[in-house]
Amino acid sequence: MFTTIFLIVNINKFAETNNINSMKKNVLSILSSPRGASSVSNKLSAVILEKIIEKYPESTIVVRDVAKELPPHLNEAYVTSIFTPEANRTDAQKQSLVYSDEAIAEIQNADIIVMNAPVYEFSITAMLKAYLDQITRAGITFKYSEEGYPVGLLTNKKLYIAIASGGIYSEGFMAEYDFVGPYLQKLLGFLGISDITIIRAEGLNKGTDEDKAKAYQKGIDSILID
Repeated sequence: MFTTIFLIVNINKFAETNNINSMKKNVLSILSSPRGASSVSNKLSAVILEKIIEKYPESTIVVRDVAKELPPHLNEAYVTSIFTPEANRTDAQKQSLVYSDEAIAEIQNADIIVMNAPVYEFSITAMLKAYLDQITRAGITFKYSEEGYPVGLLTNKKLYIAIASGGIYSEGFMAEYDFVGPYLQKLLGFLGISDITIIRAEGLNKGTDEDKAKAYQKGIDSILID
């Protein structure tokens, strides 16, 4: 009798713990628009985050705004450092990897990632590209198998990409210029993030103010949180 009751109590505690854990996610928000509060992609990211918190109310959010705190571009010191064994790195070399190490730790810790990507000249912003350079590290975020195949090490993560553009690139004659979505999917997939949802607010520079508002709302309405 006592053993049975003890087991039931522990099973109930286990279920309660699992329920709490299922409501809690580590969320990383990566902002990359230089337009700040007026940015549509920033606003789209904010709505995605709101919906994530609605579904997982115990979650914590870490924000890395690469437009405000600019990632360092690749340079000789950085490249030399990553090819030097950790035990042999000088203090200067270790310093050149501080941003990269911190950014990688954040994304490794994240269960859900929300990345915004405004379209400039058919591509991502220079700040976002610099950030991606900093988190793409052989042996840390990816490796190669003995057969030479790439193996991503950033696994078990959900990624939402919020893309905002003046034109329409998901379909029609401009679809061949859609480099942002495919590039981010390929690169981040290479790093092991395979569960990716792209949310678009596009056609924001077309038509009347009403048309633009409808284009933005269409993006909002397409947000579904897994």
